[in-house]
Amino acid sequence: MIVSAAPAAPLGSHALLLFLLQAGALLALASLLGSLAVRWRMPSLVGELTAGVLLGPSVLGSLAPALSGWLFPPDAGQAHLLEAVGLLGVLFLVALAGTQVDLGLVRRQRGTALRVSAGGLLVPLAGGVLCGLALPATLAGPGTDPLVFALFMGVAMCVSAIPVIARTLTDLHLMHRRVGQLTMAAAVFDDVCGWVMLSLLSAVAVSGLHAGDVVRSLAALAVAVAAAVWVVRPLARRVLERERPSGAVLTSLVVLILFAAAGSQALGLEAIVGAFACGLAIGSVASSGRGDLTALQPLRRMLDGVLAPLFFASAGLRIDLTALADSRLAGLALLVLAVAVVGKFAGVFLGALAGRVSRWEGLALGAALNARGVIEVVIATAGLRMGVLTPASYTMVVLVAVVTSLMAPPMLRWTMRRVATTDEEELRLAAYRRLWEPVRAEKH
Repeated sequence: MIVSAAPAAPLGSHALLLFLLQAGALLALASLLGSLAVRWRMPSLVGELTAGVLLGPSVLGSLAPALSGWLFPPDAGQAHLLEAVGLLGVLFLVALAGTQVDLGLVRRQRGTALRVSAGGLLVPLAGGVLCGLALPATLAGPGTDPLVFALFMGVAMCVSAIPVIARTLTDLHLMHRRVGQLTMAAAVFDDVCGWVMLSLLSAVAVSGLHAGDVVRSLAALAVAVAAAVWVVRPLARRVLERERPSGAVLTSLVVLILFAAAGSQALGLEAIVGAFACGLAIGSVASSGRGDLTALQPLRRMLDGVLAPLFFASAGLRIDLTALADSRLAGLALLVLAVAVVGKFAGVFLGALAGRVSRWEGLALGAALNARGVIEVVIATAGLRMGVLTPASYTMVVLVAVVTSLMAPPMLRWTMRRVATTDEEELRLAAYRRLWEPVRAEKH
């Protein structure tokens, strides 16, 4: 007997109303504060993150709890509507950032990029583990092994936020610089390693560590790399080489990005890893002279004006700074922040010096890779869900994410003033302007 499934119930009118009000309020405030941040010589993402903090539990939730509870009710289904829109924004953001990475430079500088990424991964990882072992046991989730908690703190401190880094480099016009290219290359390596380690820790928290978990994670990474080279890149080449209307090219590229992200997620890696790999493949095809990226300009326009601000603002909603009113917790949070910042800066700087990068470029790399942003918020949320973190330790990790993201732009601006522009960077900038300057001019 064939039994037909009942169709899903349509979205309720009240849920739709709340979603529209949430999206409208977040986008309006993010646009306003983003513009103010640019006027104050800071990247727009600083204002966009602040918009979420103002409308979240830190400010609106404290000053007008009734209004906050009505506009942003603690309902998972309602929150997922906004989260889904933000997820599209972050996927397209990292994909477009991938199209701007000069793989030729990365190949020529692969030794330097690997040294930078290794230093930026291992030093803060070790610092985070030692810090986790030194923190009070009450900050670990009930029944959590102290070593598992310490390892989780290490993973949280060694990651970098590709979306925040990409937006910062783009806003400061540094994506074409060697520092920008090396930063993105190192961030990809660090984040892939971070997600693999997080998947291993997830297995540890649930059932203990087994050799099979390690093998499965490494195999998933190998499959993702092979798919990017042997599947995604040929498909991107076919899309860019064939003569068709720009709208059809845009649709095809967007579909390719989404399927690459889905494949990465299916392998147990984060979706942003697949989106970034797809962007790399698209950019490598275009840089080889087999197509151009002009078809992506409408997506870039939509991303800059709507999707990215909405993503960063919605991410700010998860931040609750009221927990830092406890002086003891605030002191421990500052300790964790100091270990995270010093560890990342020291590791990246030492790796850069080992790769024969100048002192100022090494400091700039440290400033850029120090941004943990929303990726660390996601990791903190995973730790809370797994029971590894308590609300107090979750707040500490989130503080690192917020402060390091705010630190990156001024530190980058200060260090890059002392780094001369090369002829190769000027040529890369000219190519970048041919592709994206019409979008930027229209935006401003």
